[in-house]
Amino acid sequence: MLKISFLNKLLLGASLIGGSFMAASASANVGVAFVHGTGQQSDAYNDYWTGSMIQSVIQGLPNSSNYTVINCDFTQYMWDSRASGCLAGQLTNFINNKGITQMTLITHSNGGNVVRWILSNPTWDSRFPNIINKTKEVIALAPSSGGTPLAEAVLSGNAFEQSLGWLLGYQNDAVRMQQESWMASYNANWLYGTAGRPSLPKPFVNVVGTDVESAIWDGDSYCGGYSQNVGLEFTQNWLDSCSDGFLNCSSQSAAGSVWFYDKWYTKGGEPLSHAQSRRNCFYLDSYLRNRI
Repeated sequence: MLKISFLNKLLLGASLIGGSFMAASASANVGVAFVHGTGQQSDAYNDYWTGSMIQSVIQGLPNSSNYTVINCDFTQYMWDSRASGCLAGQLTNFINNKGITQMTLITHSNGGNVVRWILSNPTWDSRFPNIINKTKEVIALAPSSGGTPLAEAVLSGNAFEQSLGWLLGYQNDAVRMQQESWMASYNANWLYGTAGRPSLPKPFVNVVGTDVESAIWDGDSYCGGYSQNVGLEFTQNWLDSCSDGFLNCSSQSAAGSVWFYDKWYTKGGEPLSHAQSRRNCFYLDSYLRNRI
């Protein structure tokens, strides 16, 4: 009887906590923003994320119309007005136009660096503090927090250029910024969230891609674009054994905390290449939907 009574108390306590949480959530006007990676986007909804990914994820919102898809020039340095300034402007408009009181930022790749610039430098721009205040958490999909050795390879114009041009672009400041030595300097002096640095003001949780598969007979290789996965598997030869074809796992997990490594939760334990981590591949969209 004592065990049953204790269990009942635990269940009652859990229901009260859950009820309080739901009441608090109900009073918030919750939204989500999708922040793309390196590149200059004008239609990231279709060209970067795809509508199927976004429409699946936003079903987790109380009001599925409370979302925005960022379109900025992320070929620039993260502090540039065309990068973090553009992001701040679009997030501010989203907050004001929708009356958002709590939002999740879903970033991919270099988008995580631009968001970290805002979170780490609240006095840089008068719009930053309100954005930080309204942010519940950042879900960083394959963030390039520690940079990538491929950035230097692309800038030096060697064989990588042909296979990574679709992903990085050519000779731009964002690529230059993502060189490992450069990111180490930014992490040590300007950005929060990495080892030995102050914590970020809001949670920054990472989904880490660990491998690339591109076998022509494997249907899973086609999610996210078969040709992109082939290119990423080629470049993976110059990365660590744990990498998504563009970023080493150590870079993806350098800031904030790890939510999960792809194979922990994906359908069939499939890895997420750098191209697949921004698409609805192997239940990724379901985990995002449930978390927001």
